[in-house]
Amino acid sequence: MLDIRLIPKQNIKSIIPLVHLLNGVDESILLQRLEVMMQNNYQCLGVYDTSASPGESNEKLIGICGLWTLMKFYNGKHLEPDNVVIHPDYRGKGIGELMMEWVDNYAKENNYEAIELNAYIENVKGVEFWKKAGYNIRGHHFQKLIKQ
Repeated sequence: MLDIRLIPKQNIKSIIPLVHLLNGVDESILLQRLEVMMQNNYQCLGVYDTSASPGESNEKLIGICGLWTLMKFYNGKHLEPDNVVIHPDYRGKGIGELMMEWVDNYAKENNYEAIELNAYIENVKGVEFWKKAGYNIRGHHFQKLIKQ
């Protein structure tokens, strides 16, 4: 059984293992960055498996989706999902679709004008996922690294 909900601020550090799976950045660095992100309008959606085996805790965090509220001239108030990841043991089971359905409903209920996100070109599965979810490619994501 799955439960999809915003992760309370006091439990936000629970996302670090899944974020590490996604990008491989050292967990201590991720924790430092998360502290700053929490000061800048960051929230995170969690997907929990509540059907734990006997002897296990009653729920396991199996998916996350960071959420930013942004205001831009061209888009107005919009929601930006980022760092969307499902634990490898749970992929291919429709959990990503359920999570994005939750995000769509949240955006509608909270008067957002749009949802906008970035997806890496090399993430072919991800790009296809977003297209299938109704997102259109509108531009390019540019990056210039200053500190390497």
